[in-house]
This record gives sequence, C-alpha cells and structure tokens, in this order.
Amino acid sequence: SRSAIESGFSWTAVSTSGLVRPLFLPSPISVGEKLIDQAVNGQLWTDIAVSTYRVMVGYLLASVIAIPIGVLCGSIPRVEAAIEPIMDFIRYMPVVAFVPLTILWVGTDDSQKVLIIFLGTFFQQVLLFADAVRRVPVSYRNLGATLGLSRSQILLRIVLPSALPRIWDALRISLGWAWTWLVVAELVAATSGMGYRITQAQRFLETDLIIGYVIILGLLGLVFDQIMRALGRRFFRYLKG
Repeated sequence: SRSAIESGFSWTAVSTSGLVRPLFLPSPISVGEKLIDQAVNGQLWTDIAVSTYRVMVGYLLASVIAIPIGVLCGSIPRVEAAIEPIMDFIRYMPVVAFVPLTILWVGTDDSQKVLIIFLGTFFQQVLLFADAVRRVPVSYRNLGATLGLSRSQILLRIVLPSALPRIWDALRISLGWAWTWLVVAELVAATSGMGYRITQAQRFLETDLIIGYVIILGLLGLVFDQIMRALGRRFFRYLKG
C-alpha cells in the first residue's frame, strides 16, 4: 500500500542519514540481509513452523470450546447468568501473570505455550460469540416458535446459522490476539520459535534480527487474516445481496 511504501522510504532515509546509530535502527537492507541469512540456514523456516503450530493448536482448542459455550450464553439467560460473570472476571486478569503458573502446571514444553495462547483468547472469544448470538433478531426466534420448532431446533436451525457471520468475524479478530500472545508465550522458558529468537537477538544486540522477525510476525498475521477474510466471503457470499 501507499502508506507502507512511504514508511519504507522514511525508514531508509532516517537509517542512512546517520542521525540514528544502526544499533538502534538498522537499515532495511541490513534487516533484509539478516532475514536472508536466517532463511538460507533454515532457522527462519523452523521458527515459523514452530510458532505457527503453537498458535494454531492454542487458537483452535480455544475456539472449539468457546463456540458452544458462547452460543449457550447468548441464547439461554440462565447459562449467561452463571458463566458470563466468571468470563468477565477472568478476562481482565493479565495473561502475562499466568506465565509462572503455567510453567508450574505443565512445564516448559509446547503445552505451556499452547496454554498461554488458549488463556489469551478463550475468555474473550466466549463473550464475543455470546454477543454475536444475542444480535440475532428476536423476530427470527419468534418465527421458529410460530412454526412449532423446539428450543433446541430454534437454536440449531435459526439462531446459530444467523449468528455464524458474526461468529466468523470474532474468530478472525481473536486469531490476531493469538499471534500477539504467541510472543508472550515464547519470551519465557522457550528454546525455539519466533519469540525465542527475538529474545536471543536482544541479548546479542542484533537489532536487525529483532526488526526482521517483528516484520515476519506482522506478515504472518496479515496472511492468516486475509485467508480468514477470503473464507468468510466464500462461506457467507449471500450477505452481499
């Protein structure tokens, strides 16, 4: 885009002007060369694969559990009264504070990273999915009741299909959160992944590697977001009408 090009020119101009030391702001060429080195030796692809695996496992696990809970919260007042206050309470707790606890609970392997991503997305997803269900017009439910459908039939045949587009949007938004929590998960007690590589680069003052990996993280998030957006247009093409 035009703004990205302008930012690239500004970055190049500042880094080559000598106003800022390369230690603090390396040039785009330096960052590109560092990423090429990482790609050639295979480290970049390994880090991307490990981080993507952790994100998808934590995100999918959270989504599979959060969708039915959110749908029930949004459609049944008693379930909402029992569950939503708990979700509201927990979602305001900083996930970073759970890092030491997760290490005690499950150790330092991939399960700990997955758990952090799960905690960072699950509770937010439940509330988003419940809100998506509550936005279904009451007239739709009344129509189902007029047709003689039971509560479960109204939920499965009318409410859930009507809420699916908003649920999909919530899934797309929460996927971005999952990538954010990935870095938090990999900054502590990790031996692989993009967050771990950023931490290692910080120790050796490899600013070019840090910036390069941050850019790659942004590109990965953008790619997954565009995939979700394209799938949403395909699944819900009837909304264009």
